Amino acid sequence: MPARRILQLGDPMLREVSRPVGSPSEVRLILRDLRATLAEFRRTHGFGRGISAVQIGEPVRVIYLEFEGTPYSLINPEWEFWSEEKIRLWDDCFSFPDLLVYLERSRRVALRYTDEQGNARRLEAEGALAELLQHEMDHLEGVLAVDRALDRMSLATRSEWERRYRTRSPVVECRP
Repeated sequence: MPARRILQLGDPMLREVSRPVGSPSEVRLILRDLRATLAEFRRTHGFGRGISAVQIGEPVRVIYLEFEGTPYSLINPEWEFWSEEKIRLWDDCFSFPDLLVYLERSRRVALRYTDEQGNARRLEAEGALAELLQHEMDHLEGVLAVDRALDRMSLATRSEWERRYRTRSPVVECRP
């Protein structure tokens, strides 16, 4: 299982809209590489919960998550619902790991997807998992967290964020 290079902010592929997948068998190797890449990122950076296929140079509608010990392979995910109730938080991304973005996301969401075995699934989420799903779904549309910054003061390097906000931020830190 090879870990792949993660595309970085400025790579034009990150702005592409990902294409649907015909069947789960088409993306088994991509999912294997997403798992390995997430594991390697966690090993080297100490955090990480999810990654989209486009981040490893595969512009297909595939997301891999490991959230609170549960793995999710989301193939062709589609929004079903997102709440009007919002949360504000500092977000980061594997494609710009030294930058944090203050943004707003829906508190609750639901989506439909196909799993690795080809089964139709539905996932409802709130809080941190809802935020993570929105972050990764944005990648499939070519949208990055920096595009969602609330204002010009809503960007911070990781070291400046640690210095200014780590101990007194009222929001729960959510990381991809």
